Amino acid sequence: MKAYQQGWTLRRRVVALLGVVLVLLLGLAAAEAAVAAKNRENIDAVLLKTGPLRVQAQELMSVLLDQETSVRGYAVNGDRSDLEPYQEGVKREQSLVTSIRDLSADYPDVRRSLDVVEQQTAQWRAQVAEPVITTVERDGAEAGQALITDATRQQFDGIRASVNTLQDEILTVREETADRVNSTSNTLVVLLIIAALVVTAAGVVMLLSLDRILIRPLAALVSQVREVADGDYRHHIEGSGPPEFRRLAEDIDQMRMKIARELDEVREARERIEWVNSQLQKQAEELTRSNRDLEQFAYVASHDLQEPLRKVASFCQLLQRRYAGQLDERADQYIAFAVDGAQRMQRLINDLLAFSRIGRLTTGFTEVDLNKVMGDVAGQTEAALQYADAELTWGEMPTIRGEEPLLTNLLVNLVSNSVKFRRPDVPAKVHVSARLVDGEWEISCRDNGIGIEPEFADKIFVIFQRLHSKDAYPGTGIGLAIVKKIVEYHGGRVWVDTDADEGTTIRFTLPALEADIEAAKAAEAAADGDAADGDAAEPAGTPAAEGAGTDPADVGRQPDGEAREEPPAQADRHGTNGGMKETVG
Repeated sequence: MKAYQQGWTLRRRVVALLGVVLVLLLGLAAAEAAVAAKNRENIDAVLLKTGPLRVQAQELMSVLLDQETSVRGYAVNGDRSDLEPYQEGVKREQSLVTSIRDLSADYPDVRRSLDVVEQQTAQWRAQVAEPVITTVERDGAEAGQALITDATRQQFDGIRASVNTLQDEILTVREETADRVNSTSNTLVVLLIIAALVVTAAGVVMLLSLDRILIRPLAALVSQVREVADGDYRHHIEGSGPPEFRRLAEDIDQMRMKIARELDEVREARERIEWVNSQLQKQAEELTRSNRDLEQFAYVASHDLQEPLRKVASFCQLLQRRYAGQLDERADQYIAFAVDGAQRMQRLINDLLAFSRIGRLTTGFTEVDLNKVMGDVAGQTEAALQYADAELTWGEMPTIRGEEPLLTNLLVNLVSNSVKFRRPDVPAKVHVSARLVDGEWEISCRDNGIGIEPEFADKIFVIFQRLHSKDAYPGTGIGLAIVKKIVEYHGGRVWVDTDADEGTTIRFTLPALEADIEAAKAAEAAADGDAADGDAAEPAGTPAAEGAGTDPADVGRQPDGEAREEPPAQADRHGTNGGMKETVG
């Protein structure tokens, strides 16, 4: 009570109470630990010393009886095989005596009894057993029987009595140890009961103290705060109890006054927000109209704009075929420029339409076997592969969820890109592979072409970005932008592997099916188990890792065919770029 009047903080009061309880519990814990250690020591003595001592003493008696019986039987029959129990008994006796001596190191009475048994056994063996065996071997069984008298039997009975005394000593030690176990166990139970009483008393005191110094002041503060929350912002809040609560009440009251001052500003802000919302709604409506206009533009671009463009291209081509060589060289050049410009405009419009349709015109996601897709890709790029004398291979591909036409378009763009940017003096080779990484399929398209410098790795995925002139490499510069949009539409990401030793390696990820993820986890667990047994195992059922060698059994290859003339008029004009590498579509 005095501490409360002096204004002890809540933390100080709780720490003081917990400190007292902690000291008591630590003292009890130390006492319990000491008693428990002593109890464990006594239990170990019962289980590991006195118990085995009793068993070995009984076994010692049995071994001595076997020796006595073996000697008497040999004296009667004279059969050497009757001595085997005696000889085995002597060896077993020595082992038992050594073991009993080790276990009884803490029990001097047991060791003294064991010494008596050992001395009497040695005397019986020297005075009776060995002479009988020697006499039978020298003079026969009758002479040996004459040595076995009532005195020898009484001598062995003395050994038996000494062994019984040894067993009694062991039993006495065992009972004393068991009594100590019971005593320490009872002491341990009493200490646990005391600890439980201390915890219970501390809990009761804690509850009463918390009710007085915490719950009641807090309930009063909550009641006042609730009045303010109900709208009475002019209600003054006063605190009671520990200094923390009084300071908290002052802070809440300052907050109340600040809220009251800012309430008008909040109302004004609400009005401004409503005005902004109305403007946003108007902008949303304007955006909807703009999207409709864009759709209309796409329709016009795909129909109305292409019709006159096709007419221009057709008539320019007619002029080129009919009047080629009849006009001067400059006229032929102008006509060629017009034909090339019309064709490039058609390709550009078609590529823009394809780019805009990605994700807008959808057929829905289904399970797509990329092995089948690679077969379609090989068919669609057959002409380009044959013209460039290129080789397309792929490893085992997974099944994913996606749109098959878009995935086919994605891989066609990558393969065509690799063939286009080949080195003129090296046969082009393109390899597509897949591997499972962190729940995603990482698919790689690797070629041995001219490659790309690391500083241009991000630029190539931007629409209309080119690092070459159109005369050096044909194209609109939109192929890899389409690749990026398709990959992101399927929830993946695409990048250029700048660590590739040769050519270009473009990697992209696609979400894996749950079944593939579970199968990979099971294979990894099985591989870990095999590694623990010393056997290295390769996870089965997963596509070949990127960079692995190809095998005719699981790798598709584009068949060779006759070389065909490349359709673009400028396709055979391979310019240079000053050593710069590029894989732009």
